[in-house]
Amino acid sequence: MINFKAVDKSWTLFLDRDGVINKEVLGDYVLKTSQFFFYDETLTALEILNRHFGTIVVVTNQKGVGRGAMTQADLDEIHDDMMKEIVIKGGRIDKIYFATDLENDSPYRKPQIGMALHAKEDFPQIDFSKSMMAGNKLTDMEFGRSAGIATVFIASTNPETAFPHELIDARFNSLYEFARQFQH
Repeated sequence: MINFKAVDKSWTLFLDRDGVINKEVLGDYVLKTSQFFFYDETLTALEILNRHFGTIVVVTNQKGVGRGAMTQADLDEIHDDMMKEIVIKGGRIDKIYFATDLENDSPYRKPQIGMALHAKEDFPQIDFSKSMMAGNKLTDMEFGRSAGIATVFIASTNPETAFPHELIDARFNSLYEFARQFQH
């Protein structure tokens, strides 16, 4: 069980992207900015989370680049546009980490913890025991568990995932529903 009231600016939030911040493209990847759509209330959620977490990072698997379905420049453009919108609405993401690796067992690709370790190098104040991982897949939850990070399942795209579940500490229907836990 997560004590949401204990969260302060010494805490870190790890966020998955597709299916958490923005809508997934069913059976494909978000390949360009015209396919990137925030969920309703995501920007409000990120503004709330900005007030409560000292560090907020995105950790996202982006196999579409590795497969050649999109370029690194396409991904950068999507992320630049996403970040601009988030900042305009009072939110913040300190850095985006992404894995373009094709091999599922790559040390940088979730569920492996390479992106978490990279974030800790960049932000030495990150304490995994004072961190949460919000994601919409069990691989996100495995990532959190393996790094010693509390796990928050966002059931946006996988509502059939059972809860309680050994990998999931808390479950919400959306990022906004999760963010509302911090409004006290």
